[in-house]
Amino acid sequence: MSKIKFGTDGWRAIIAKEFTVENVARVTIATSQWLNQTDAVSKTASVSVVVGHDSRFAGDLFAETVAKVSAHNGIKVYLAKGFVSTPMISFGAKQLGASLGIIITASHNPPSYNGYKLKGHYGGPLLPEEVQAIEDVIPEGNNIDLDAISLDDLEKNGLLEYVDLEDMYCEHVEKNFDLDAIKNSGLKLAYDAMYGAGQNAMKRLLPETAFFRCENNPSFYGVAPEPILKNLKGFTEFIQQRGDIDFGLATDGDADRLGIMDNEGNFIDSHHIMLLVIHYLYKYKGLKGKVATGFSSTVKIKKMCDHYGLDLDVVPIGFKFICKIMLEEDVLMGGEESGGIAIKGHIPERDGIWIGLTLLEFMAKSGKTLHELIDEVYEITGPFAFERIDLHVPEQDKQRIVKSCENGSYSTFGDYKVEKLETTDGYKFFFNDSEWVMIRPSGTEPVLRTYAESGSTANVSAILKATHETILG
Repeated sequence: MSKIKFGTDGWRAIIAKEFTVENVARVTIATSQWLNQTDAVSKTASVSVVVGHDSRFAGDLFAETVAKVSAHNGIKVYLAKGFVSTPMISFGAKQLGASLGIIITASHNPPSYNGYKLKGHYGGPLLPEEVQAIEDVIPEGNNIDLDAISLDDLEKNGLLEYVDLEDMYCEHVEKNFDLDAIKNSGLKLAYDAMYGAGQNAMKRLLPETAFFRCENNPSFYGVAPEPILKNLKGFTEFIQQRGDIDFGLATDGDADRLGIMDNEGNFIDSHHIMLLVIHYLYKYKGLKGKVATGFSSTVKIKKMCDHYGLDLDVVPIGFKFICKIMLEEDVLMGGEESGGIAIKGHIPERDGIWIGLTLLEFMAKSGKTLHELIDEVYEITGPFAFERIDLHVPEQDKQRIVKSCENGSYSTFGDYKVEKLETTDGYKFFFNDSEWVMIRPSGTEPVLRTYAESGSTANVSAILKATHETILG
């Protein structure tokens, strides 16, 4: 059997190659062993798990495997009906007082992948040290006869209970948002589920929405369900052809991340989303708290936090680091460049639908367009642009460039002179307070991620061009 390793956000592998029933059983054996031994379960009434799957191929088969193995180890299982989003599993774990949430999902990865995410009883990512403790005890094989375990028998014996997490989640949304204000505002919403797990909830919450890619299609038509510009060209055309859309929302495969579009189908990046959310929560809703954001996020977040007198923590990339702060402190917003954002009043978990509704409510309550609200943000931060380009390079070149970053070999990138270097997670070269380029190697692939921020798209492109010419020779 192959060695199974959890990455930044769960274990992911290609279906039928490494992501198999046997390997899912192995991971669940380890998870069950950890649950039955850890002190973490003392925080809940009894040892139990909430289990579900997103809209990927064979999700129900893998979720049932998790249920069988968990119940075989004496753990009560709450099994979701139909496909669900990751935030539904996280919210369900907290609401039901479960020890853990497990969702079968590969999030935004290509359709050939599936994955396994672990969620804590508090409704957010399981902390890294706990994930590591589970990974450390994954057995070399599966010794459980899965075919001999009947779900019907487990249900009769009280070890399995089916739950409607979508219903639970939608009721929570309805209690926390002024959906009537949104519906009566005259705003027209377009929603792109990217064939992912958010589609049914949005059809229920805002049925008058213009829906795009909101059918169950496990192949995603061959496109990775990641809500970034290159994957949303069809959504752009949909909005442009309609001609009456005020706000476009897209969520990824398990609906924990989002991207948004304006009324003309132009993509608005996650940095602008985070600033809009902070602005709305503080100025319009009167909420306070710390802001936590990943190392690759815009420096304009600090400018806004300084303006409003909010503390800011900048953490390594990975939402688990933000979740840890949200569990320990009073956090207004935690967000990442990748489009995963969490806010006060919900769970310490990324939630694409929740953040999309927050922005839509902002527009409805203020009576302003998306660009009018962005202009309000710019009055505080000044305008800016951001871009990320992933360079696929041979491993030896990747290591050479990283070594040069470590050694301080880069003092200039073309005409751009480095004034300051930060190394929280990767190498962030500042040319002044508002212009920078960042180089960050992938931990698993021969890929270098390059990020840049400046006052305009043209400047960002020039910075990245100069950086690539410098590091690639």
